[in-house]
Amino acid sequence: MDTTKRLWIGLGLLLTIGFGVLLWMGGEIHRQQPPIPEKIVSEGGKTVFTRSDIETGRTVWQSIGGQQLGSIWGHGALVAPDWSADWLHRESEAWLDLRAKAQYGKDFGELSAGEQAKLKAELQPDIRSNRFDVATGTLTISEERAEAIATVANHYESVFSSDPAGASLRETYAMKEGTVDTAEHRRQMGAFFFWTSWAAVTNRPGQEVSYTNNWPYDPTVGNQATSSTFLWTVFSVLFMIAGIALLGWHYAVYHGREGSPTPPATDPLRGLTITPSMKATAKYFWVVLALFLVQILLGAFTAHFQVEGQNFYGFNLAEVLPYSLTRSWHTQLAVLWIATAWLGTGLYIAPAISGVEPKFQRAGVNFLFTCLLIIVVGAFTGQWFAVMQKLGLANNFWFGHQGWEYVDIGRFWQAFLFVGLMVWLLLMGRALWPALRRKDEMSSIVGLLFLSTVAIGMFYAAGLMWGEHTHLSMVEYWRWWVVHLWVEGFFEVFAVAVMSFLFVKLGLVRGKSATINVLFATIVFMAGGILGTFHHLYFTGTTTAVVALGASFSALEVVPLALIGIEAYETWSHSKATPWMARYQWPIMFFIAVSFWNLVGAGLFGFLINTPLALYYMQGLNLTPLHGHTALFGVYGMLGIGLLLFCIRGLKPDVEWNGKLLRNSFWTLNIGLSLMALLTLLPLGLLQLNAALEHGYWYARSAEFMGRPIIDLLIWMRVPGDTIFSIGAVLLAWFVLRLWVVPKR
Repeated sequence: MDTTKRLWIGLGLLLTIGFGVLLWMGGEIHRQQPPIPEKIVSEGGKTVFTRSDIETGRTVWQSIGGQQLGSIWGHGALVAPDWSADWLHRESEAWLDLRAKAQYGKDFGELSAGEQAKLKAELQPDIRSNRFDVATGTLTISEERAEAIATVANHYESVFSSDPAGASLRETYAMKEGTVDTAEHRRQMGAFFFWTSWAAVTNRPGQEVSYTNNWPYDPTVGNQATSSTFLWTVFSVLFMIAGIALLGWHYAVYHGREGSPTPPATDPLRGLTITPSMKATAKYFWVVLALFLVQILLGAFTAHFQVEGQNFYGFNLAEVLPYSLTRSWHTQLAVLWIATAWLGTGLYIAPAISGVEPKFQRAGVNFLFTCLLIIVVGAFTGQWFAVMQKLGLANNFWFGHQGWEYVDIGRFWQAFLFVGLMVWLLLMGRALWPALRRKDEMSSIVGLLFLSTVAIGMFYAAGLMWGEHTHLSMVEYWRWWVVHLWVEGFFEVFAVAVMSFLFVKLGLVRGKSATINVLFATIVFMAGGILGTFHHLYFTGTTTAVVALGASFSALEVVPLALIGIEAYETWSHSKATPWMARYQWPIMFFIAVSFWNLVGAGLFGFLINTPLALYYMQGLNLTPLHGHTALFGVYGMLGIGLLLFCIRGLKPDVEWNGKLLRNSFWTLNIGLSLMALLTLLPLGLLQLNAALEHGYWYARSAEFMGRPIIDLLIWMRVPGDTIFSIGAVLLAWFVLRLWVVPKR
């Protein structure tokens, strides 16, 4: 049995076992998810909230932006509070005030340290006690707690309305006036916030740990990191060290056995026949750049909201484009333009691989392009109507704003996008089919490329697995199938296969070596990537088993990055292999940038927050977007640009490239991203982490902390980096525009 066949068998076993465990644990999450009471009643018999209130309240929260306006259980935006942590702490303060007045005739803040400690110690068993009756579905609370809940509910009524008393908080939280349309909807949303905080502090039956594994950290209510959090953090580090050692051994033993081929005298791709469907992909790359520029503009609005709250340099932008909307579009456009670049690359390269142009392929490429435009315009319009409270709750789920970060668009548009991906899969499959039928040294690479195409198309269906009232824990489970597995998993395999094919076609890598390397890389990616999905689910109402699996396997995601410098050097060597490779200098430079940001953004900043103990304190702080920005753009964005330039090189083979424009674009994009990370996101995240460790998670996200002058200064420090980055994007767009408008032969 040769090496290639063994690797295919190993990959098949890995995928079978990995997804088997992932699905099995999904069943466990469903069985162990925090219960939603049919009703919440006080000891006196008064109904405080009902299940209908909680579920309708969640729909209200989703309609105003959901995770794009503050967060729940740590997942979401960063300007407003985490509503679960905020409600929990406000409720505990209100409850302590009631007890202080009853026992001492004073507010809690006026008591001595000893008296405060006594009341906190008495409160913790009461607030953590699980008084949910499984048989009747009833949660019974004390009259005292019901009074504390009413106090917090009144606070949220003020904040989410147009009440002048809540105006300063609305400004700090970047919320528009009248964020929620009616008093009844505000009351119901409060019910949802209460339930998420109840699950965060209430012990599981028979255990001394809450449904969210004691997240968020809040010493007032006894939420501390669990022993399993410490234990599996240590194990994750050991897993990472062992994985790096094994990978290093494998590399030392097997790498470089087969020497590099002698490069051809001329560029093999210069003679490539550009088919009509390949030419039709040009419009995909134009749209990529347009979406990229719009995303940057919306990012500027979103970042500025952190300083002025509701205004943009004095203009009341929140009444037209509120923060939750600009952030929704900003995050979605990031995925959309990167995905469009990769979809366009696939459609361009498939006929190049097979040498066959299927009948009506160009019509299919144009049809898919039209569908993508309709989806973007329709989905974004629906979100505007939803956030502006003009759509109504009945239509929100299907046509408005689902409220789940990165998968925000209404269900109708989600289903439409899935159909579009099926069309893309069909177009890719029919173009690749002749190459799949051939048996040569490229067969395995083409096969893996096709399988990654199938996975990209089919796995988006995970975004259709939840309904309007599916339990929050299960929504998070399926959501990360899309965000983690779809974007960070199969797109990466697709990109590796495409890049390997390009280097083989250029005569820089032997087909057999590339096949083995691609299969091995896929196995390494998937070994940590599949079960590494669980590191997003530590505190979403899941069990210790999720923490154990997520910690162990997410550590393996760092393993392939250990040899990233060698990968970058080899890519650089390809660019110097022969004089005609100068034609591909800048696509390859962007591939080298991918290697750098893979190490820094995905590796260094990713592992910084991925272990259970680290994420317990850091989830939802600015250290999260530090990883998000440097990994999403630094890795996937740079890769998308590199692939775009490779395709454009083929679409415009005889046009002279302006190397100065590309050089300036490359360096300004990388320098701008570095400044954004180092001047704002990293120091701001570290300040928040210190605040969380000293006072509790709620404080690091509070208006009191986020309104400090040092925070405003750090946010203003984004301006240099953002400006430089924007210049790089404009230069790239100008470069591409000139290739079609004023080409120089």
